[in-house]
Amino acid sequence: MSTSPRFDRGHTDDLMTFLAASPTPYHAVANAAERLEKAGFRQVRETDAWDGSTGGRFVLRGGALIAWYVPEGAEPHTPFRIVGAHTDSPNLRVKPLPDTGSYGWRQIAVEIYGGTLLNTWLDRDLGLAGRISLRDGTHRLVNVDRALLRVPQLAVHLDRSVNTDGLKLDRQRHMQPIWGLGRPEEGDLIRFVAEEAGVDAEDITGWDLMPHAIEPPAYLGRDRELLAGPRMDNLISVHAGTAALAAVATASDAAGVAGGSGRSRKSGRTGGRAAAGSAPLPYIPVLAAFDHEENGSQSDTGADGPLLGTVLERSVLSRGGSFEDRARAFAGTICLSSDTGHAVHPNYVDRHDPTHHPRANGGPILKVNVNMRYATDGSGRAVFAAACERAGVPWQTFVSNNSMPCGTTIGPITAARHGIQTVDIGVAILSMHSARELCGADDPFLLANALVAFLED
Repeated sequence: MSTSPRFDRGHTDDLMTFLAASPTPYHAVANAAERLEKAGFRQVRETDAWDGSTGGRFVLRGGALIAWYVPEGAEPHTPFRIVGAHTDSPNLRVKPLPDTGSYGWRQIAVEIYGGTLLNTWLDRDLGLAGRISLRDGTHRLVNVDRALLRVPQLAVHLDRSVNTDGLKLDRQRHMQPIWGLGRPEEGDLIRFVAEEAGVDAEDITGWDLMPHAIEPPAYLGRDRELLAGPRMDNLISVHAGTAALAAVATASDAAGVAGGSGRSRKSGRTGGRAAAGSAPLPYIPVLAAFDHEENGSQSDTGADGPLLGTVLERSVLSRGGSFEDRARAFAGTICLSSDTGHAVHPNYVDRHDPTHHPRANGGPILKVNVNMRYATDGSGRAVFAAACERAGVPWQTFVSNNSMPCGTTIGPITAARHGIQTVDIGVAILSMHSARELCGADDPFLLANALVAFLED
């Protein structure tokens, strides 16, 4: 399928809706799952037996989602095409004993999650969202999306050197949000959350709660060519990957029905041809959206856990495959690890490589590091370049300044853990790990176009 990209304000509007509705990883995967269900995907549980029928399905576990589409005619050894992303963002997380405070102020005890820019959480109106676990073993999402919390900064009159010597924040003493007046009472926050969720406080036995900035995403700039919003790292990629997978599956279904190679989705069977012609999809397209990338990916829902490998292997086996089929499928599989990268900063150009200056609205970036902090090599570059060429999408290259340490992504983990060829890409942004980040308004749509071309090949 060859796409003729253009700035699609509808896609960016939808991304803004997705960002605002996804204050936590749990909300992000729930919203992605809802979009996939509208495209005909169905949820399967890991504890159930899986069959090898065609069509789209997905697994949810905590803040992670793995979704895949099996086209008509797929063999047990058919390779996968994977879009990898992560659902978590650096932020503040509520501690197990949350009720604290002193000197007439009621506060919430929080931990610092990931490498967040602490100063961006100061003097900002914050809501509270996350997941609560109930006594009966079920979970429920909660989102208090109104001004509830605030981390107040010390007045300049009491810190005269702040503008000359820099702001110095102690992660324990200075980052605890205020949420009221009076003496702290044990269980107060959970009683409040229970009321918001419509459950009894005694039924809440666990929680994963986190403050979030309530200011909605917004277009910015003279010509509204920029987009500002929270959690762009990395919900831009989750949203684009979800849209691309749904588009590829829908187009394959439509082509299969039109060509007579499949029946309608309502019958439980789907067609198997790409939108551009009569040939079936040569790969099984996959979206892998992991949690906990921002603190190392080492969890049962992180990229360094077994979730992706288990899902792919079960897909092979459910279609009658063997270990040999699994090995063949993995050997032919390619993953695009999609995460945000650094756009050139006009106020700090010296922090960037002198010859690599990714620009907003210049298209997705290919991320390269010869020490394998990114998994891209020359072969991977060719894969990405081919996808962008098919989609008619411009692209750029990012490499770190040699004097600066390089970040990393789920890409090297995916490559090393599963033996899968992996390429690191993404959208260039400013203010990475801030409570509010900035990108070009048409880059998310260009990324989605490139992902569609990659998944269809």
